[in-house]
Amino acid sequence: MAGHSKWANIQHRKGRQDEKRGKAWTRVIREIMVAARLGGGDASANPRLRLAIEKAKAVNLPVDTVKRNIDKATGNLEGVSYEEIRYEGYGIGGAAVIVDCMTDNRVRTVAEVRHAFSKYGGNLGTEGSVAFQFKHCGQFVFAPGASEDRVMEVALDAGAEDVVTGEDGSIEVLSAPGDFETVKNALEAAGLKPEIAEVTMRAENPIEVSGEDAVRMQKLLDVLEDLDDVQDVFHNALISE
Repeated sequence: MAGHSKWANIQHRKGRQDEKRGKAWTRVIREIMVAARLGGGDASANPRLRLAIEKAKAVNLPVDTVKRNIDKATGNLEGVSYEEIRYEGYGIGGAAVIVDCMTDNRVRTVAEVRHAFSKYGGNLGTEGSVAFQFKHCGQFVFAPGASEDRVMEVALDAGAEDVVTGEDGSIEVLSAPGDFETVKNALEAAGLKPEIAEVTMRAENPIEVSGEDAVRMQKLLDVLEDLDDVQDVFHNALISE
């Protein structure tokens, strides 16, 4: 698969996420609450909560807001209880789509997700229908120009599973989800700063979507991402501009 297409899509996705910062606080708060409820309010003993707090810092969520929502989740304050739900489906041209949600109303959420798929040319699938096409992993992406040898040396020494270089010179480091923090800390300590660092669902077999199909696919993704209960949308479409 053409490296430039993949890099362009990664940058495109990041740009669109940045445009939607207004929704970022809501998403981060929900992630903090679920992480604290499942793993406890002590960030030092809860890797998922540590990652959520890092996301909160990245979007400038106030510290007292973080603490208040941890307290809500752990029962120290009254608050809403969110549950995690994953939906799987197909976009334009058979592209695989995963939609991760956090909701306090499962009936509302599934209705909104199903409506988005059906209205904009996709189909909501059953559990497991597309998840096998993705790998749950830590992902670090370096822009073209980074030192491949240095990134590879530091990443593999820290326990990364693979280092992939694109045709355009971009570098992708992959790790097991549980090793994400270790690899991230090692890269930072070596002065290597990735453009993207996240635990994600990485598409194993990307497919090209171009022309009118690309426009329709992007519209479907935008509508899904704008739903209030949606946390993340993952897909395997390489969308041509």
